[in-house]
Amino acid sequence: MRVLVTGANGLVGSRLCARLIQRAHPVLGVSRGAWKPHPTLRNGDAAFEYRDADLADRKAAQDAIAGWQPELIIHTASMTDVDASERNPDQAFAANVTAAENVARAARVAGAHLVHVSTDYVFDGEAGPYREEDVPNPRGVYALTKHMGEQAVRVLAPSWTVARTAVVYGWPPAGRPNFGSWLVSSLEKKQPVNLFVDQLVSPSLADSVAAMLAELGERRLPGTWNICGGEVVDRLRFGHALCAVFGFDPKLCIPSKLKDARLASPRPRHCGLRSDKAFQALAEKPLPLSESLARFHADYQRYRL
Repeated sequence: MRVLVTGANGLVGSRLCARLIQRAHPVLGVSRGAWKPHPTLRNGDAAFEYRDADLADRKAAQDAIAGWQPELIIHTASMTDVDASERNPDQAFAANVTAAENVARAARVAGAHLVHVSTDYVFDGEAGPYREEDVPNPRGVYALTKHMGEQAVRVLAPSWTVARTAVVYGWPPAGRPNFGSWLVSSLEKKQPVNLFVDQLVSPSLADSVAAMLAELGERRLPGTWNICGGEVVDRLRFGHALCAVFGFDPKLCIPSKLKDARLASPRPRHCGLRSDKAFQALAEKPLPLSESLARFHADYQRYRL
């Protein structure tokens, strides 16, 4: 199956490209800037091509997708910096709405199934963890634009899957640090970290998310799916669990509250996603926190510079 992966330089996208090639799919990776492959993806692999394209530019998106003639598109590209989105709403709209619209239109022309990656932040965090059928109520620019991107895909793509994930982490990081890599980098230097005790999340290992996305795409499973870690925890509990696996001092994890952080954009408090549907239907199951952290630690040891 010919597959196009957007966000190919990203945390999930880079792993997804590698996994799809391992499963014998020809893959075109699309992202901004020079190619930054995951360590498991060999330079010059005949099954992989890369293209630098701004997907918010309709012609660039159409040219990239039409030229590859994909049967499947997995759209991982996104502006994920929540506070930067709040400060730069035009940029967030272009990255999260316009790009999704352009990819969905191009998927329709190509006749390709589209898997669109979204977020638990489409919910307001008042009654989580959330199931797929719960009604979104986004707050803040990032959340609003991700919800609008979902709607564009549902309207425009010929067949679609919306895959919501949450707090994706992995080693090596791609671009800016993710929550897990930031914790490791700080704790190994014995730097204290403030972790929220009043925000529930579903920490999701990037490799596991990539594996579940690949299965959704290969099987063309329609509708909305929660593609995330198998447990909902607060950020302090995640920090303590990570310390136990990595051998860091848990006293460096300082309890804090969202209201004291004075963040630019609102965060959902009782959020997280219920992964029952994915656990029952997919061969690639959501991971319990202990296994997710064990794999994270193994990657840290394997790929650490």
